[in-house]
Amino acid sequence: MDRDVKLTYIDMCFIFDYGICRIYIGFANMTGGNKMAGCDPIKDKGFCSCNSKKILVEYLYLDLKTCDRCIGTDAVLEEVLKEIRPALSCAGYEVGFRKEEISSKEMAEEYRFFSSPTIRVNGMDICESVAENSCGCCSDISGTDVECRVFQYEGEEYEVPPKEMLASSILRAVFAPKEECCCGNYVLPENLRSFFDGKNNKNSCASG
Repeated sequence: MDRDVKLTYIDMCFIFDYGICRIYIGFANMTGGNKMAGCDPIKDKGFCSCNSKKILVEYLYLDLKTCDRCIGTDAVLEEVLKEIRPALSCAGYEVGFRKEEISSKEMAEEYRFFSSPTIRVNGMDICESVAENSCGCCSDISGTDVECRVFQYEGEEYEVPPKEMLASSILRAVFAPKEECCCGNYVLPENLRSFFDGKNNKNSCASG
């Protein structure tokens, strides 16, 4: 097989579904398919673009107690990782998984957080863009009108992403990563600023 030939995204899903993920992974390595941009080697604790055999999946969210879409997305992500991790591990990949509750404006700035929930692979958002709609749960938490992420897949929008979408997006992020850097200037979105300010005000009133 010629070295500069790359399997398509559809081929990747087909091969994975038929249990020969190792063949594709080996080919992805041959074509340089696991070069990640935007990772932080200190924060990511060794899971960075410099080591093509290490993968860090991060789940960043505002609330896992009452927010339906954060809770639902977390459950789907856990299920997807449970299924794809053995195949990746069999091929020699080390898959790390970390959850972080973004609980303040300072933390949002530290993590360059744009929307909740966010799933990243080696520092890169698996979604190509940010789409949001009104989130009743987070609005109740903050006492303000807050919008949270919706996931776009095959022409539809989902508040909780389909399993197939997360599986394919994570695999694509591993084998066909975006060649871009997320190290540009970050400005906290007004939507998140409103959430944190409202949450703090609400907590202050409750404690007072």
